Amino acid sequence: MKALVTGFDPFGGDKVNPSSLAVSRLSKKIGKVAVATAVLPTSYARSAGVLREAIDKAKPDIVLCVGQAGGRPELCLERVGINVQDARIPDNDRKQPIDVPVRADGPAAYFSNLPIKACVAEMRKAGLPAVVSNTAGTFVCNHILYALMDIIETHPRRMRGGFLHIPYVPEQAARLGGAPSMAVDDIARGIEIIVATSAARTTDIHTAEGRIS
Repeated sequence: MKALVTGFDPFGGDKVNPSSLAVSRLSKKIGKVAVATAVLPTSYARSAGVLREAIDKAKPDIVLCVGQAGGRPELCLERVGINVQDARIPDNDRKQPIDVPVRADGPAAYFSNLPIKACVAEMRKAGLPAVVSNTAGTFVCNHILYALMDIIETHPRRMRGGFLHIPYVPEQAARLGGAPSMAVDDIARGIEIIVATSAARTTDIHTAEGRIS
C-alpha cells in the first residue's frame, strides 16, 4: 500500500509552514505503507495541478493533505470541503478570490472518505489533542481538500483522501504572543497515526463527534 502526504509552503508573511516541516520528518514507511511526500504552493491557481502531478507520480492508495490553521489548538481532521474560494488574505500569487467556486460545475461539497473518527480516536489514545472538524475554511486548504476529492471522484485509480489542519509550531506562537501551538514531532506523529489507521480500516467507527458551533 502507498500513501501520499502533502504540506504547503509558507504564506501570509510567515517564514515557515508547520505542515511542510512535519511532512519532511515522516519516515519513508509507516508500518507496511510506503510514503511519498510533496509540498504544494499556497496558490488557488497552482496547488491542484501540483497535487495531481504528485498523485500521478506516487500512485497512492491514500492521500492526506496537511495545512496550517493558525489559532486552532488541536489536530483537526476535516470532514468536508466546500465549493467556494473566499480569501481573507491574498495567496502566494497575490490573488484574493471572493465568492468564487473551486469548480464552476462541481457539487456543493465533497466529504473525506478516510475513517476520520477512527483516526481521531487513535490520535487521542496516543495523547494528542485531536478533533473532527466540520469546516476547512475557505482559503487554499479548503480549496485543495475539495480539489483532492474531485480528483479522486474522476481518477481511474481507486484512492481515499482527506485533509488535516494543524496548529502553529512554537516558534510561530512565540512571535504571535500566546497563540496555541504544537511541536513538529507531535504533528508528524499525528500524521503517521492517520496514515496507519486509514491503511488498516476501510470503514469508520460510529461515535458522536458533532459540534453545536
